Amino acid sequence: MATPAAAWPVSWGGDAVGACDDRSGPYQRRVEEYLGLPEDGEQSAEDCKAIQAMQVKNDMTQQSGYADIATYRAAVYTWAQQNPEELSDCPDGSRIVVCIDMNRQLLWVENRGEIIFGPVPARSGMPGYPTRSGWHKIFKREEEFWSSLYDAPMPFSQFFDGGQALHGSYRPIFEDPGSHGCVNLRYDDAKALWSGLRIGDAVYVWGRRTGG
Repeated sequence: MATPAAAWPVSWGGDAVGACDDRSGPYQRRVEEYLGLPEDGEQSAEDCKAIQAMQVKNDMTQQSGYADIATYRAAVYTWAQQNPEELSDCPDGSRIVVCIDMNRQLLWVENRGEIIFGPVPARSGMPGYPTRSGWHKIFKREEEFWSSLYDAPMPFSQFFDGGQALHGSYRPIFEDPGSHGCVNLRYDDAKALWSGLRIGDAVYVWGRRTGG
């Protein structure tokens, strides 16, 4: 009979990573799908080892192999890195387009249909603070912006709709809660994106964030 948690101690190359959680998480089957594991919705020692390795690689707060929603988002990102040709729903055009897929919580940039940046993980608006979908344009850029409304830093802010902006975040990117409507990025991703975009570049947003 399985114990509630921490049933499988796991290590690679002699370095202890930590005990694996033997429970099947609420996003078990979806995580299995995106990591290419057997899709049975049941946690196994092999599943946990693969999930835990992915969590460690993405420097996640939770590294026990448990398939929670943050782990699901990280698994989607891992899949997208390996399969960029599968990314769709962003209209091709004769210009640069920042593509924001709120379904998968991903951002990438296309130029004439070719991905030239990303995909990288993104965090869109939480319930009650939705990121506005549709076509937008970057109309304002501030490298060291401070939000007086939320009393918080917004490094590398690139505003695309009212007070909503692409910007760096100091919080773990995969975790809830979502943003107050902005599109949060990891600091280094926001910095790299800042270097490649200009006023007037197009932004296309679609989908809906799962979770909080």
